[in-house]
Amino acid sequence: MEKEVPVPRVGVVVYLLKGNAVLLGRRLSSHGHSTFALPGGHLEFGESFEECAAREVKEETGLNIDKIEFLTVTNNVFPANQSHYVTIFMRAVPIDPSQQPQNLEPDKCSGWDWYEWNNLPEPLFDPLEKMIKGGFNPFPTSS
Repeated sequence: MEKEVPVPRVGVVVYLLKGNAVLLGRRLSSHGHSTFALPGGHLEFGESFEECAAREVKEETGLNIDKIEFLTVTNNVFPANQSHYVTIFMRAVPIDPSQQPQNLEPDKCSGWDWYEWNNLPEPLFDPLEKMIKGGFNPFPTSS
């Protein structure tokens, strides 16, 4: 029997913004355990990026989001666990800024909180940390 070759998967993650803060949760999965990451998950068949972003944020945090827009895409290969993700980064805001995030998937995340952009927690999930160290800023620029 031939060894199965890993296949790239598509993930959609969301920079959910409120003022100068971003929503992050501490991962509990084996990959990136105890690192802080954005809400998100796998793109399902037939879904748009916007639909996936809204669904994943709702499933993980209970929050409804608005002003969903594409930011960038990254290509992340993780040789240690034989995974490869094409990750779509979206930006959004909560429909109700006073609503608090809930931890609806406690087996995957230890909880959600808002963190000021200039005072992010550590350690960050590797792809997120690389983006930030590379100067990426998810906040809209005034023109």
